[in-house]
Amino acid sequence: MKLVSKYIDKGAGSVTLIAEEAEDMWHAYNIVTVGDTLRSTTIRKVTTESATGSVNASKVRTTLTIKVETIDFDTQACVLRVKGRNVCENQYVKLGAYHTLDLELNRPFTLAKHEWDSVSLQRIEEACDPTQNADLAAVIMQEGIAHVCLVTNSMTLVRAKIETNIPRKRKGLCEQHTKGLHRFYDQIIQAVLRHVNFDVVKCILIASPGFVKDQFAEYMLNQAVKQDLKVLTENRSKFVLVHASSGFKHSLKEVLNDPAVTARLSDTKALGEVKALDDFYQMLQNDPDRAFYGVRHCEKAADLQAIETLLVSDELFRSQDVQQRKRYVRMVDSVQENGGTVKIFSSLHVSGEQLGQLSGVAAILRFPIPDNDEDDESDQD
Repeated sequence: MKLVSKYIDKGAGSVTLIAEEAEDMWHAYNIVTVGDTLRSTTIRKVTTESATGSVNASKVRTTLTIKVETIDFDTQACVLRVKGRNVCENQYVKLGAYHTLDLELNRPFTLAKHEWDSVSLQRIEEACDPTQNADLAAVIMQEGIAHVCLVTNSMTLVRAKIETNIPRKRKGLCEQHTKGLHRFYDQIIQAVLRHVNFDVVKCILIASPGFVKDQFAEYMLNQAVKQDLKVLTENRSKFVLVHASSGFKHSLKEVLNDPAVTARLSDTKALGEVKALDDFYQMLQNDPDRAFYGVRHCEKAADLQAIETLLVSDELFRSQDVQQRKRYVRMVDSVQENGGTVKIFSSLHVSGEQLGQLSGVAAILRFPIPDNDEDDESDQD
């Protein structure tokens, strides 16, 4: 994301941004809220009638300013569509007419808010930081199924899913099984070459149950030598083999907890989120009075300046209820003002999905606070 301009005075103002890659749309999705004003270029179909009565329809590119009413994010295509009423005079679109803006890559858009909160401003800073890139790739596999994933700062993107029927081993007839395995491995290699940018990625995890990962890694490096795939041979040190219980996406959490991975990826945010969530679960098990989850419980701990680490899902900040959104922002500000750490999890990240099951907010405390029975609640409000 590129920051073109920023003018905010007493909490109100506007920023102009340019989305430079698909993931920037996810950042934009977390910044744009209902009631904001969004200005961008768009294609509009215009119908004109000539003096003779003939009607002509043409498409024109124009700049529109709309007041946001609905927001839709396509997670597969990373496309953000924002619908609202036109609030600025335009020769092609009447005031008050509805229009949907599709935010496009490399085209500036201006977002204005009556009140910019600290969470939105922090996300803009992170999105515009050139060092925040997808620096981790993973191949989660078992015989016959594999997922090639990119783990970015904000989400886990499944770039390829490979499913192949592999003939079973039969006594004295292993050839068909071996051929099937090799076809499967070849498809994974092609997916890695297609989707992994080795200039950016620091590490490629290969994870599986048993020895599948070892057999695949050996086959891949042999094929790299045979086919002169220099990108694989030159980056062979980036491949790390780790154990996983299955070849499905949910196994990525346990993979990121592996000590071998920790040593290689100690500076990535994805690992930091997983570690924070793991620390919370351990605290919940060993010292439950120092592990709170649910909005009211965490607010109580924040009021007592007891929170050491706050874990919160970005999904909560997309609430259309302004008061609810302010509630979460106040909690984040309070924790940071009192020297605590705040980790905002993406709801599209594996760890963020798990945090969502705990109401979307959890906290590791500096000191124990007994949980009173009268405070027990579902914490869904």
